Amino acid sequence: MILTDYQHYVRETVDQYLVDKIDALPEHAKHLKDAMAYTLLIGGKRMRPFLVFATGEMLGIAKQDLIGPAAAIEAIHAYSLVHDDLPAMDDDELRRGHPTCHIKFDEATAILAGDALQTLAFEILCECELSSHLGNKRIDLVKILSQSAGYLGMCGGQAMDLAATNKQIKQAELEDLHSKKTGALINACVAMAISLADSIALKDSQTLTQYAAIIGLAFQVQDDILDVVSDSETLGKPQGSDLALNKSTYPALLGLQHAQDYLHELHQQALQALRALPYNTHILESFTDFIIQRKY
Repeated sequence: MILTDYQHYVRETVDQYLVDKIDALPEHAKHLKDAMAYTLLIGGKRMRPFLVFATGEMLGIAKQDLIGPAAAIEAIHAYSLVHDDLPAMDDDELRRGHPTCHIKFDEATAILAGDALQTLAFEILCECELSSHLGNKRIDLVKILSQSAGYLGMCGGQAMDLAATNKQIKQAELEDLHSKKTGALINACVAMAISLADSIALKDSQTLTQYAAIIGLAFQVQDDILDVVSDSETLGKPQGSDLALNKSTYPALLGLQHAQDYLHELHQQALQALRALPYNTHILESFTDFIIQRKY
């Protein structure tokens, strides 16, 4: 299966699952329900669900067992974008080519939509269909996602990002920041798939975890580069917003050319990690190329 076909399959599968979850909610707070649906379904690359599926299937996990974890990851990601766009954070008015949630609805509703999507993620993990022999894995999935989304991961990284705004920080500090803000959820995609695997050697688990850390960093480096070289229509959000907010980024720290060179280095490191695995890594290799070469 080529990458675009697999991406389409994952998008259709996860989106339908999320539509069903939202549609099943009662109508006592319809404005909030509409905001949740809008946030989840206005677009997005679904890269995190894709990584859950690609890693999981490579490890022999049934597709049905991957839908819940993939949807939960996407719900957490969607919540993070809603809150990231708020006036108290990055104050963005455009996301995925559409008005951000607080612009489309209102600020209070956006805050509640983010909160509700976060809790929806854990509800999904508690209730999603899993093969009978994997039932005891639910607590592992909840722990992985909660740690990657909270203080030790995404939220802690966002706080570090805010603290680094208008400051000059070292590359090691920038990488630590983004290993939490961006990388933690990407790591969680791989970690949840590993947790569901019937059998995986410790060495291979460590290699996959290393791969996830590398592509999480590469994703952010490319994001920073695109903020400089792309345009708002392609990105679906304001180009140059990091520069306008005086954010700590790789082009700002290293210069654009050195940031691009570093991205190439990370690309090679990720592919090298995949080649060390005793599995068919073709889809993950294509996914790695996509992360590095994407234009939005």
